[in-house]
Amino acid sequence: MSAFNPDYARYVEAERARLGENHPLFLTQYALKTVSGGGRLLTPGQRAQLQGSHGRQHAPREGETYVAGLDLGGQDLAWDADGSNLQSLTSNCQRDSTVLTIARAVLPASDALVQEPRLDVVEHLAAVGEPHEALFVQLVDLLREVWHVRRLALDATGLGETLARLLVRALGPQVVRPLRFTAESKSRLGYGLLAAVNGGRLKMYTADRSAEYAEFWRQMELARVAYRPSRTMNFFVEPSQGHDDYLMSLALVVEAACDLETHPRIARGRLTMEPQ
Repeated sequence: MSAFNPDYARYVEAERARLGENHPLFLTQYALKTVSGGGRLLTPGQRAQLQGSHGRQHAPREGETYVAGLDLGGQDLAWDADGSNLQSLTSNCQRDSTVLTIARAVLPASDALVQEPRLDVVEHLAAVGEPHEALFVQLVDLLREVWHVRRLALDATGLGETLARLLVRALGPQVVRPLRFTAESKSRLGYGLLAAVNGGRLKMYTADRSAEYAEFWRQMELARVAYRPSRTMNFFVEPSQGHDDYLMSLALVVEAACDLETHPRIARGRLTMEPQ
């Protein structure tokens, strides 16, 4: 069809740039190829694309826009003094972490072919077993007072529903985007993550010898995908191999950047006078 319809050809080229030519949706919908049932979520080439050249940040920089993804774990233990529980990363037998991923969002130029922001992951904060009431207080301070995040996407499934509701109340519905994990919503997260990686719009900070950096890449290498006949997919780390909290938090960061604007719109309209 593209040979006879220039507009369609431009649309397909834009989708190729946005999704990547190896993205499952591009392969099935535009290249008309079949996709295998599953395997590794990220190939070595895709993991190489994900590696960025920017350094990790422990604080925001003036003039930058930040978004965040939060994957909520269980509650039992306490945070370490530096904001992360490093012991939680040493054993696959322990429960999964609550992982907060913060990324710098850089909007594209107005004439760019793909109108989606570039995301540079700049910080990870992880905790295991933190009581949710204490976690709520820390998150509000980090997200509102420290990082001034423009958008937070979080897992609002099960135990996360209460925390999500509290965060919406504290930070506002324009900031907090709760997401209940279903087969469809998780599939959308996975496809969005792959599109951001394939398009070169998602980058991880450089090696800093931290446990967070090591665990992030361990999960990226172990992550698997299963494609369903309904064109939905599931992505995960096999429970026998560990957790997928960093993986899910990363996908939620991409979700947080959807429809993002660096400058809020100003309402415009006519001034009307009240009758005297």
